Amino acid sequence: MTGSTNMARIFCIGQNYIAHIKELSNPMPEKPVIFMRPLSCQVPPGEEIHFPKHGKLLHYEVEVVVRIGKQGQNINEEEALSYIDAVTLGADLTLRDLQKQAKEKGLPWEEAKSFEQSAPLGEFRPYDPAEINLKNLNFTCKINGELRQNGNTDDMLFSFERLIAELSKIWILSPGDMIYTGTPSGVGPLQIGDSIEVESDQIGSFKWSIIE
Repeated sequence: MTGSTNMARIFCIGQNYIAHIKELSNPMPEKPVIFMRPLSCQVPPGEEIHFPKHGKLLHYEVEVVVRIGKQGQNINEEEALSYIDAVTLGADLTLRDLQKQAKEKGLPWEEAKSFEQSAPLGEFRPYDPAEINLKNLNFTCKINGELRQNGNTDDMLFSFERLIAELSKIWILSPGDMIYTGTPSGVGPLQIGDSIEVESDQIGSFKWSIIE
């Protein structure tokens, strides 16, 4: 098995919570919807996020993010969780107006999903199954202190094991690779001046503010 391990990647999974799929009126996917972001999209907790100038309708999406700790390819679902070394929460920021246009024209989503600062990312916590239950992990998103999303990983359409197995069929997963695993229902718009906070009792709380 060969492959470079010196450059981590951000893998993202779309449409992985049934209620979110329904709120966007999307068809139910038969396999994971995968897209990628460059590492430059990350935003550490507490930093300001500039409202992107190339779109108008910016949406928040809270997600559980897992980090790969060892190299693997064609990973079996039964072994998949052993490849995770850390877990955190992130926010998938989406320009919904551009995404809608791209879907209608059958075009890629990069302009809508992979722009600068589109992947706010919390601090990773080492993955210990005794402390972090990935099969029953509650997590929330608050905008200006108001609860907007309340999710649980038990509602995922495709499990962590399935996602890792599917990704490893296409790419050699390497230490440092990250997977944004999808968002529950309740997504909505962000405005300049808003604050976004993602939180889980098992992981922690992380916050960002939107500026012009």
